Amino acid sequence: MRPRWLRTLTASALAVSLAVATAFPAAAAATPSATWSGTKAQRAQLQQLARKLVEAGAPGVIVRVDDGHGRPVEIAEQATWTRRDHLLKVGDEFRMGSNTKTVVATLVLQLVAEGKLVLTDPVEKWLPGKVPNGKAITLRMLLNHTSGLFDYTEDAAVRPSILGKDRRRWTLAKLLAVGVKHDPLFAPGTKWSYSNTGYAAIGAVLEQVTGTSLADLVQGRIARPLRLKHTYYATDSTWRGPQAHGYELDAARMPPSVPAEFRHFAGPRHHGHVNVSDNDPGWGGAAGAVVSTTQDWSRFYTALMSGKLLPAAQMAQMRTTVPVDSRQPDGPGYGLGIQTGATPCGTFWGHDGGMPGYLTTNLTDRTGSRTATVLISTEFWAEFEADPKIAKAAHALQTAVTCTMFGKPVPTAAHTG
Repeated sequence: MRPRWLRTLTASALAVSLAVATAFPAAAAATPSATWSGTKAQRAQLQQLARKLVEAGAPGVIVRVDDGHGRPVEIAEQATWTRRDHLLKVGDEFRMGSNTKTVVATLVLQLVAEGKLVLTDPVEKWLPGKVPNGKAITLRMLLNHTSGLFDYTEDAAVRPSILGKDRRRWTLAKLLAVGVKHDPLFAPGTKWSYSNTGYAAIGAVLEQVTGTSLADLVQGRIARPLRLKHTYYATDSTWRGPQAHGYELDAARMPPSVPAEFRHFAGPRHHGHVNVSDNDPGWGGAAGAVVSTTQDWSRFYTALMSGKLLPAAQMAQMRTTVPVDSRQPDGPGYGLGIQTGATPCGTFWGHDGGMPGYLTTNLTDRTGSRTATVLISTEFWAEFEADPKIAKAAHALQTAVTCTMFGKPVPTAAHTG
């Protein structure tokens, strides 16, 4: 399991579903907000909750919600001290972290539809000798986190890159090698455990099969056809457009319970924070290196879930899930690069992502007609439960966003979050 002091890409796939589904019980959702009256009230409610999250300590928040029946609600709130660095806008680019997995899984399924890959292919077929026991690990297992492979972000060799102190160029092959040098967690296909190593392997397979870089595959098969002008696979630390700045706590402000090796992020210091915006996300690779915006991601989800990117057969495969918790077989599930969970307001599909400076949640419904994104421009506090105030505010906002996406009244409890 990932150390709780730093969430990074290995954020549990339960994070979104549990935060949303358990933050407020179904009974709370049954009580309509007294101010519910459509888009104007929605915006006021969400803006209030976003502002509360900033007041609780988040450097910045971007919210975009489209319920499929009107003009999307778009909100940007930021702490006053961050204005010295930049003016946060709803159209800013940001690191998508593990939401990258949905894009990568889409690429795989496109090749499946074209007959170039089969989900039951063993990874050994495409990467001979690169993955121990590779004959028993299928592409499907890599995509749905049932491969048993150790997660490379748990290895100390990657930690300096996560913290922005090491700018080495991590190739997919190198990331895969770091992960597979560890013993597997379990026999392939017998359990579920979130593994970025599986996606490093998937990225390497994609490049092997197509002879094209993952960056070019994302551009040619996803971004260009959908006219996603601010969506790309980052190959270095540079941005292509205006970006949301991401921050982490300076070492002096971290609680004493945080181990020393997780304290020192690299970047400019300001107001007790480290600006990590220009740290290289390359260590995320096929598991987390994509950059996008709220508008672009909404368009991507709509195209994906409506069948524009994948035929019906492959869309069904993507939506075939396994439980993320064996004790809750009917609880949150993980498909191929996408997760699902039930909330009081509706069943969502989507993913979350965590990378230093950026915590993102992207949701949609089964058809892609409704979409929602929440960006919090710090990633550390969201998992660090020693600050319950920011966690409570984040849960309240996420719950309200989810219900708004489904066109349901925001739970009364959210207003006191």
